[in-house]
Amino acid sequence: MKPVLGVSVYPDIETPEEIREYLKKASSCGFTRVFSSMFTVEGTKEEVLSYFKALDDCAHEYGMAVSLDVNPQCFQLIGASAEDISIFHEIGCDIIRMDMSFPPEKELLLLNNPYGIQIEFNASMKSPEEALALCEAGVPAGRILYCHNFYPQRYTGFKWNKFLSVNAGLAKTGSRIGAFVSSHAPGTHGVWGAHHGLPTVERLRDLPIDLQARIMLATGNVTDILIGNAFASEVEMRSLQKILEKKVMDEESVFAKMMRAMGVETDFNAIPQHQMKVIFDENATETERSVVLDFFPHADVGDSSEWMWRSRGPRFIYRKKSIPARKYDPAYFEPGDVVMVNDNYKSYTGEVQIVRQRMENDGERNYIGRIAPGEEILLDLIRDGEAIVFTE
Repeated sequence: MKPVLGVSVYPDIETPEEIREYLKKASSCGFTRVFSSMFTVEGTKEEVLSYFKALDDCAHEYGMAVSLDVNPQCFQLIGASAEDISIFHEIGCDIIRMDMSFPPEKELLLLNNPYGIQIEFNASMKSPEEALALCEAGVPAGRILYCHNFYPQRYTGFKWNKFLSVNAGLAKTGSRIGAFVSSHAPGTHGVWGAHHGLPTVERLRDLPIDLQARIMLATGNVTDILIGNAFASEVEMRSLQKILEKKVMDEESVFAKMMRAMGVETDFNAIPQHQMKVIFDENATETERSVVLDFFPHADVGDSSEWMWRSRGPRFIYRKKSIPARKYDPAYFEPGDVVMVNDNYKSYTGEVQIVRQRMENDGERNYIGRIAPGEEILLDLIRDGEAIVFTE
């Protein structure tokens, strides 16, 4: 599924002008979803509905779909029920996110609503068995979505391993799965006085926002990336937009021609791609930098050892060229180091390798640099045959 980007807004603590400007900026960065919490807003039925009709109308002007977070108590406040969600249709809601849900028989009524409104269940609380049961009940295709919670309080976010296992189960339904990342822009805010960000997964809370998203997408099951707190900076939103850009192989490149000559029919442009940042050593040559940054696709075919992630493709080009050996004093390469086979082992010259376990520096590899801090988790998520696109 094609990934989708979204932002969150809070009409009870933001002015309409602020929201409009934010959504305008987000839509220009390729964002197509808006999340907002309906059940945390205080006020009369009329006030709450007025808040969110204005939000829905504004978002639709910018081509964005709105997901409103509700629970059964919120339904009661605004006069909705599982049998009748016409009020959501009247205010222009696209997606109803059930923070807490109804019994299964009422969930089916929600899902089969006559308005085409999608129902998004709380992924942090819905078991895979429950999710599969809903699918087997004949719900219209594309009507079910899942989205995890966010966690304002530091150290309370979702466990990483449970996040992976829950998503693996939910993915069997073929539904989209959303999760939240945090902006680190100054003065961000959100529900319940949030000031430590609003991520889904605790271990990702303090990472750069683009790395949070790249890790989420690398799991293979998260499809929707939502910024939980507001207002994210334009720089942050552009960094997320960049993640969705795909590198395209030049069909006239030496590597492409060589693969065709060898009878390889793989569509390399269809390979899943993951961006990874490299901090280059000051001694890395322009040729070495070009091999790392410009060659495509860098991929490990799956038979590498525990000591490294290995991209063999460049050697088909550079073993006939030259990567002169360069002195590197440390006796060992450390996990996270990026190295390249040099002319001391000519058959493999140009191979790009990421060290995973400490390796002896035997003079056959040049030190190119290191993957940026926090990026190492990607190596545990990127599957064999998937491409890494290195960036600075």
